[in-house]
Amino acid sequence: MSTRPWLGAYPAGVPAEVDASAYASLVQLMEQSFGSYADRPAYSFMGQDVSYRQVDTLSRALGAYLQGLGLAKGDRVAVMMPNVPQYPVAVAAILRAGLVVVNVNPLYTPRELEHQLRDSGSKAIIIIENFAATLQQCIASTPVKHVVLAAMGDLLGLLKGTLVNYVVRSVKKMVPAYDLPGAVRFREAVAQGGRAALRPVALGPDDVAVLQYTGGTTGVSKGAVLLHRNVIANVLQSEAWNQPVVGRVAHEQVTGVCALPLYHIFAFTCSMMLSLRMGGKQILIPNPRDLAGTLKELSRHTFHSFPAVNTLFNGLANHPDFGKVDWSNLKISIGGGMAVQGAVAQLWLDRTGCPICEGYGLSETSPSASCNPVTSTQYTGTIGVPLPSTDMKLIDDEGRDVPVGQPGEIAIKGPQVMAGYWQRPDETAKVMTADGYFKTGDVGLMDEHGYFRIIDRKKDMVLVSGFNVYPNEVEDVVARLDGVLECAVVGVADEKTGEAVKLVVVKKDPALTEEQVRDYCRANLTGYKQPRVVEFRTDLPKTPVGKILRRELRERR
Repeated sequence: MSTRPWLGAYPAGVPAEVDASAYASLVQLMEQSFGSYADRPAYSFMGQDVSYRQVDTLSRALGAYLQGLGLAKGDRVAVMMPNVPQYPVAVAAILRAGLVVVNVNPLYTPRELEHQLRDSGSKAIIIIENFAATLQQCIASTPVKHVVLAAMGDLLGLLKGTLVNYVVRSVKKMVPAYDLPGAVRFREAVAQGGRAALRPVALGPDDVAVLQYTGGTTGVSKGAVLLHRNVIANVLQSEAWNQPVVGRVAHEQVTGVCALPLYHIFAFTCSMMLSLRMGGKQILIPNPRDLAGTLKELSRHTFHSFPAVNTLFNGLANHPDFGKVDWSNLKISIGGGMAVQGAVAQLWLDRTGCPICEGYGLSETSPSASCNPVTSTQYTGTIGVPLPSTDMKLIDDEGRDVPVGQPGEIAIKGPQVMAGYWQRPDETAKVMTADGYFKTGDVGLMDEHGYFRIIDRKKDMVLVSGFNVYPNEVEDVVARLDGVLECAVVGVADEKTGEAVKLVVVKKDPALTEEQVRDYCRANLTGYKQPRVVEFRTDLPKTPVGKILRRELRERR
């Protein structure tokens, strides 16, 4: 490894390396936890706890059912569900059966779903009925032969489950009509599997655990191949990193808020798998866009960790019900998925007393690559330093290292880096260097202490008369203006300068004017960085995780 100046920033007790060989597979990790923490609640959902023992029993039965369908080691099974307890049960079942998890965004269109099912070669799918109509429209064009159909209330007990399913289907009309002949209900699949025995499958560190699709917002969606050892490494890296503050939680179960979707790699690894490893509990939030509902659920719990994206921190902190939640036990707020803005970080700190600790990662890195020390007491504006066993550097377009203080593409090496893109050696070759670094496509700077700062995505950069304008910088400035709730910056074609800056603003204060925005930009940004176009909108297009879709802002101009 190169010299690692960042080790000096590590809090006391955080190791420089983790031993990713501690487990042979994620199955070994999960089964140890099922045994050690059997009587603890693993998940809380709609006021109902699901214990480690229940996850063990249910996943064992569902795994046996999947094996009974004739699925063999290495076959892919798609999972298309929001944050409901059936999701972690399904993941455990798939892995215990020796199969590969294909995480699917439940909000996909039929076209997007068809691409992912075909590309992954998924032979089965475990899906919640709310999205069955989407599957119906494309299943004939996919390799899927087996459908397991879950319902929102499956694991809430007979009385409550029946009521919840009635409300979801008949009152809220959240289940569009569908026709999937041969589909088997989740509870029936578990009952059938419970009458059989789960056959143990020999799994090793280099077996594939997850296909995590990425690039859908930038181009053709590709499956990042995450091996068992990749996810195990990232779980252990994250655990070691969080220990200085999580270790202060004494005499109670470490409890996390799972508002990020579990099909997204951030929540998959850093909420679900990390919590399993630690014997923790996750509060499952099925729809974080319902801010009032999210805050109402959180008001019932004591919790210690909260991973989220900038937009969720911002939305919650600005919500009138925010004060109804007891935030006093919150030990760690991890920001990821997109840049955390300084104004949002300050507001969150003011309102909770817990600083947002910004981290960085990608689907291709399982996901966490760097993070600010969890002992930080203030927002740094950086993505922190590389995690244990991780090396990061900056390279130019020819792959040469750039000097400290110069911008370059961030490249990452470590045990959490994917094996490659699923059946795409051409795409894999584009992103991996000869010496094993993954090229992220993000442009960054590193200071002398090893802290990295992202300037922007290569492709999001706006080129104004030969000057580089990085949208994150302009957005961070505008977000500090009173009256601005959210904002985004994209480049638009300009006859004189090639490209110009377009700023899209969502108002917090209806009285905010374009002139006020322009005056503020003039006061805080040099000429070529100032927006040529200022547009007000009621909302910004976002991915389900909350990441702003700049591509759509470009297309809709």
